[in-house]
Formats: sequence, C-alpha cells, structure tokens
Amino acid sequence: MYTDMDTRARVAIVADTHGKLDQRVANEVARCDYVVHAGDVGCLNVLRHLSPLRQRRVVVRGNNDVCSKWPDSEASVLEALPLHAELELPGGLVTVVHGDRCGPANHRHRWLRARYPESRVVVYGHSHRLEVDTSSRPWVLNPGAAGVSRTFGGPSLIIIIASKGSWRARALRFPLPGQAAFR
Repeated sequence: MYTDMDTRARVAIVADTHGKLDQRVANEVARCDYVVHAGDVGCLNVLRHLSPLRQRRVVVRGNNDVCSKWPDSEASVLEALPLHAELELPGGLVTVVHGDRCGPANHRHRWLRARYPESRVVVYGHSHRLEVDTSSRPWVLNPGAAGVSRTFGGPSLIIIIASKGSWRARALRFPLPGQAAFR
C-alpha cells in the first residue's frame, strides 16, 4: 500500500510466465516499486525472481496454476494465491484477475469494465497477448507473456507510473532470440 508521503508509484505488470521468467523482464521489475502478476505463474522460483524495490508483489492464480503443474513442495504457496486481488496506488485502484473467467475474448474488456467500475485499471492475463486499452475507464491492460511460451513476438510487460494527478501506461516487448529489436 502507498502512504500519503508517496507521490508516485512505478508498477510492473506481468503475466503468463508458466514457470519461466525472461531475465529482461526481471530486470525491469527490479526498477519498479511493485509488481503485479496476473496469473499462470508456474512455480515459486518465478516469484522469487520478481524483486521490485519495495518487495511488494500482488499475484493471482491462473487456470494453469494447479497442483498437477506445480512442484509438490510448493503446494502451500499455490493454494494461497487468490483468484482476485487489488492494489491501492496514488490516484486509484488496480484490480487483478487472470482473465479465464471473464467471458469470451471479444467481450472481455467490456465485461471487466462493467464488473470493476470502481477501479482505475483492471489487469488480466490468460491470452498471452499484449494489450493496452486506455480508451475509457477503467483502463484494461494485459501484459502479454513474460516467460518463453506463446509470447507472440517476444516477452512483454507493462509499466504503470501512478500519481494522484495522472497515470501513464507503457508497454515493453523484448525481441525473441535472433530478432532485431524494434521500437
């Protein structure tokens, strides 16, 4: 949580790591105050490598975060992951869900906006597709996949800069090996 002393927060938003976190994504997270993971984490090791400056992590369970896909020794961590979480920031609330329970893809943003109208931003994963929809409030953001599977062009994340007066969202995508960087 932020305090009245905080005037700005930098938040890394990731999802769909499926047990493997791209190191470039981890490096960006380390420069942020908070990290939000919108599910399909895959294992505890991913969470250990998400190390924001304030060591604050908001993580939800995805449809692939199930006992059969996590090591037995990490079952208690998996069971503690909620299906829904919130993060209060200067100027508003971030709501986090995985997205697999939000209706068909072509209506997902409308459904999320209707379900969480009090939020400034709704974050979801599941599709592995990077989306920044700031066309109306709440914003709907999907960071794409921060791991190695189904990245649709390379591992990605979204950075939010939040203050009481304004919010900005910036998407970052890293090239796959053998691809030139693009801007």
